[in-house]
Amino acid sequence: MDLNTIGAVARPRVRGDFPAWRAGDAFLAGGTWLFSEPQPQLSRLIDLGTLGWEPLRVTASGLEIAATCKIAQLDAATLPVEWTAAPLINHCVRAFVASFKIWNMATVGGNLCMALPAGPMISLAAALDGICTIWKTGGGERKIPVTDFVKGPQQNALSPGDLLRRIDLPASALVKRTAFRQISLTQLGRSAALLIATMGADGVFALTVTAATPRPLQFSFARMPTPDELRAAIELPLDAYYDDVHGKPAWRRHMTLHLAQEIRRELAGEPA
Repeated sequence: MDLNTIGAVARPRVRGDFPAWRAGDAFLAGGTWLFSEPQPQLSRLIDLGTLGWEPLRVTASGLEIAATCKIAQLDAATLPVEWTAAPLINHCVRAFVASFKIWNMATVGGNLCMALPAGPMISLAAALDGICTIWKTGGGERKIPVTDFVKGPQQNALSPGDLLRRIDLPASALVKRTAFRQISLTQLGRSAALLIATMGADGVFALTVTAATPRPLQFSFARMPTPDELRAAIELPLDAYYDDVHGKPAWRRHMTLHLAQEIRRELAGEPA
C-alpha cells in the first residue's frame, strides 16, 4: 500500500546520522505491517536497512540477533551442534504460517515491536531468556528481558524515538532441552496457543506461554513439577487469556492446560 502522507525518508548509515525524533516519524525495517494498511499519522520514515547491521552473530555468550534480521535469515542459520534448543527457531518460524515473501522481508525486531500475542519471534525469544538492547532516543542504551519488553497487544516498552537494536539469546538457554506445542483454530490459522518448555542440566523446568495470553508468561519450577503442581501454577482466570476471532478465552485456557501437560510428559520421559 502506498503511504501518501510520507514527505521524507531518512537513510542513516551510523547512529549519529539519525535525525531528531519528531511526531509523525516511524522506523522502517521489513515494512510488512507498515505498508499493509493506511498510516495517515506518519510523515517521515527512518529506513533501518541502510545501517547494514550483521543479521546474526554467534559468540561464546550466545546468539546475537539484529533487530533487522530477516525471518528467512534466522531460519537458515547454521548454529553450533551443542545448541540443542536451536530447532525451536525452525518451529517458531513456521508458526508464522506466512509466504516466502513475508519470510524474506519481515524482521525479528519488527515481530517483537508489534507485540502481537501470536508473534512467534516473541515466543522464541521469551522462552530462551532473550534480552533486548534498546537504543534510547536521547543517547545511550538499556537492556530489558523480552518477557518485560512485550507489555500487551501492540504495546511494548519503547518510548517515542527508542529503537530496538538487537536481541541476545544466551548460550546457557540454547543448550537446554526443549519441547514445543502450538495450536490454531484452523490448519493455517494464527496461533491461539503456543507453549515452549525448557529444562537445563540443573533440573529447572520453565514453561513459557504465548499466543493464548496478551503477553508472554513464564512459569519456573526448581524441578520437574507434578501434573497437579503444573496445573495449579498455570490455571489462570479467564480474563488472563486473550479473546479474539482466533480463539475464545475458555478454549485457549483448556488448550494451554492440555498442551502444558503434553510438554511436561515429554521432558519427563513419561509415556504420551
